[in-house]
Amino acid sequence: MTQLFPGEVFANTADFDTGIRQMLPRYDEMLDAITRCLPITTNRILELGCGTGELSLKVLSRCPSAEVVAVDYSPRMLQFAQQKIQAAGYTDRWTGIEIDFGDWANNSAAVEIGTGFDACVSSLAIHHLQDEMKLKLFQRISESLTPQGWFWNADPILPESPALAEVYQSVREDWTAQQGTTLAKIRSCLGTSSTQGHSSHDQLATLSGHLQMLTKAGFHVVAVPWKYYGLAVFGGSITDIL
Repeated sequence: MTQLFPGEVFANTADFDTGIRQMLPRYDEMLDAITRCLPITTNRILELGCGTGELSLKVLSRCPSAEVVAVDYSPRMLQFAQQKIQAAGYTDRWTGIEIDFGDWANNSAAVEIGTGFDACVSSLAIHHLQDEMKLKLFQRISESLTPQGWFWNADPILPESPALAEVYQSVREDWTAQQGTTLAKIRSCLGTSSTQGHSSHDQLATLSGHLQMLTKAGFHVVAVPWKYYGLAVFGGSITDIL
């Protein structure tokens, strides 16, 4: 099997957009929840772990004046995303940077991304960090935002009990069946991931654990605008915005 970075998932990058929609219930609805939580006037956006560019495309479509700085440690993901961004006509509003955002969390001076972002977004990436690194990343994000900036993250969460773990798994299996396939068939297209930088296999945290980390990292407004069983969109702002 092809060796992958954590988060690349599929041996063939071209399988990702279809496969992830078959694996994860309401994938597009989850990403749309992030974009809806961004004011349409948002200008400067940092995306952590852009993958194939699906969230970038939704953000650029919703926020007409936005410019996205998208980072990912996978050169093949960045290349795939760049092609889609170009095809959509957003090349002048999107910049892809090949870095490990874990390195940025550890030492922003050594990994230059910038500050003064109106928003930071991420999907299906941060859960590959251990909790200690998640907290460091949330702190770095809070420091990189403008006073009224927002951070929104979409990720799988750790089931709160064994019973709920069974429920969440059953929901995923039912969803995949509704797409006309099975998890077994999808898994046949997966590659084998290995540790890369600060990221490893799934390092899930509970939703309450994430919210506690966000509060500790300096976010005064913490919210969960979307949740569907074992998937959630959560984040907030460093200032109270009414």
